[in-house]
Amino acid sequence: MRVAVPVFPGSNCDHDALHACGAVMGWDAVPVWHQETALPVGTDLVLIPGGFSYGDYLRCGAIAALSPVMADIKRHAENGGLVLGICNGFQILCEAQLLPGALLKNQTLRFIHKEVYLRVERTDLPFTKALKPGQVLRIPEAHGDGNYTLDAAGLEALEARGGVAFRYCHADGQVGETSADNGAMNAIAGLVNDKGNVLGMMPHPERAVEKLLGNDDGLGIFRSLALALAPA
Repeated sequence: MRVAVPVFPGSNCDHDALHACGAVMGWDAVPVWHQETALPVGTDLVLIPGGFSYGDYLRCGAIAALSPVMADIKRHAENGGLVLGICNGFQILCEAQLLPGALLKNQTLRFIHKEVYLRVERTDLPFTKALKPGQVLRIPEAHGDGNYTLDAAGLEALEARGGVAFRYCHADGQVGETSADNGAMNAIAGLVNDKGNVLGMMPHPERAVEKLLGNDDGLGIFRSLALALAPA
């Protein structure tokens, strides 16, 4: 399995992504500089990492969404290829209009850096098929702009089609007004496109793949991808 990890000026989670995919999962993980115009031949998954592309000097992810490599990432997604955007990667996917909505400043106006709980909303996706319905994952997050926002009609349509993959929750799996510190609408922590092959999420599963670091709850997402891409 070949994974392409696009690297933008300001990316700082690319090495985490490469480690999770390469050293932990044993996949062929390849960094791809943002000025490249094509993904590596045989790319199965594109993992857009977190960080602060272009220093977040405009809207987060807005400049990165215009990088040359994004044209081939869009082609990959349109052809059914898998794309996972984490944190800044999620923001880039929204700015590139591969996912609906936008990520705004946290409602506290403060950077949030802690472990959060996520409830698995769907298990029929390539990113979640190794997980259980309603399973609660403990995953790190680190962002200043994680407040997922969408207009009323769009939010209704997103919920109606089952586009939410993960919600912020409490340790017992309950979702309430205080479960999303960043203020994300409907406590949305991760969502997919209509086809279900593009996932954006704010928390960092690639930082929770080894018990040595105290938490491997993120492995479920990578194991799901392994199942989804396993030879028939």
